[in-house]
Amino acid sequence: MGDSDKSPLMKDGLGVYAVTRIAKSVALVVPGFNAKAFQKDAERGLDELELKARVHHLIAVLHRHYDLPFKKLSKYLQDLPDVWDRGSAVDNKAGFAAWPLIDYVAAHGLQHPKEALQTLEKLTPLFSAEFAIRPFIQQHTDITYATLLEWCEHPSEHVRRLASEGSRPRLPWGMRLPQFIQNPEPLAGILEQLKADESLYVRRSVANNLNDISKDNPEWMINLCESWLVDSNAHTDWIVKHALRSLVKAGDARVFPLLGYAAKASVVVSDIQLDKKKIAVGDSINFSCTITGGKKAQNLVVDYVIYFMKANGKLAPKVFKLKNIALACNESLTLNKSHSFKLITTRRYYAGTHQLAIQINGKEVARTDFYVSD
Repeated sequence: MGDSDKSPLMKDGLGVYAVTRIAKSVALVVPGFNAKAFQKDAERGLDELELKARVHHLIAVLHRHYDLPFKKLSKYLQDLPDVWDRGSAVDNKAGFAAWPLIDYVAAHGLQHPKEALQTLEKLTPLFSAEFAIRPFIQQHTDITYATLLEWCEHPSEHVRRLASEGSRPRLPWGMRLPQFIQNPEPLAGILEQLKADESLYVRRSVANNLNDISKDNPEWMINLCESWLVDSNAHTDWIVKHALRSLVKAGDARVFPLLGYAAKASVVVSDIQLDKKKIAVGDSINFSCTITGGKKAQNLVVDYVIYFMKANGKLAPKVFKLKNIALACNESLTLNKSHSFKLITTRRYYAGTHQLAIQINGKEVARTDFYVSD
């Protein structure tokens, strides 16, 4: 396979081309910055590094070539958006080039929170500063929280989103915020201001923040969503629906009425029909079941659960989406689905008896066995 046949990797977003763009742009705003020297230094050993290691490497190289104290440097960095080389419009990793520039602020500006936060506000449209803001939340809580509240009213959707995304308790790839995991109450002030934001980009972040909260404080999160739905609009309804997704999968009975589904499903479910009872890794299994409603119409969330055999010989369930249905009085509906056991990097399959279950509004209603071989 030639190089032209290889799919680009995430780390390629911080390759030689990104380094060239960084050098070119920084040289336009930071006095005394030697673009050629920086580029030569930055490219040394870059190919051997993975994505996050490249971020840290470029931060270190930038620091060697910035010959200014942070408070003075920050004023120049705030001008970067005016000259920034955004790269190719068809490159979905082009934004990665700004990542080390933004995380530099967290690495070397932590002792100057006022100037650092102003810099992150300016730079976050280039590549979200959701990782860089978190050390400031931890170490400069009061000034950072006050800034996040101000950003909720910012004209830029990127800055408004940063207020929500940067304060997520369990942001993927980012440091956790234990104070919000323990007590999410301070987040209410941020999320309340953004609950009907006109930007889908912002609303998706608010939903993700709430979903994070639901993993540690489900009752608090449900109560907040209930209060929002008293006088909601389409934007808020969208946020609530997406925020509750983990609790829906977990079968938390409190959330279904909030989403317009029956609090307690009244249905009869036939046995699950499998197209085969034994499959090999790499195959797919097809299944179906028939759901018959009761004496009144119902809105139902139908999921299926695979109980995967683990290395220790025990079964571990994982919930998958099947279909949301509106079932009329005494109506019967047959649902069909195929589930693939194709090898993927995020899951390892073990030979043995697995189980497949149907779950309606969070409650399991039918289950059957099948066998997976190597």
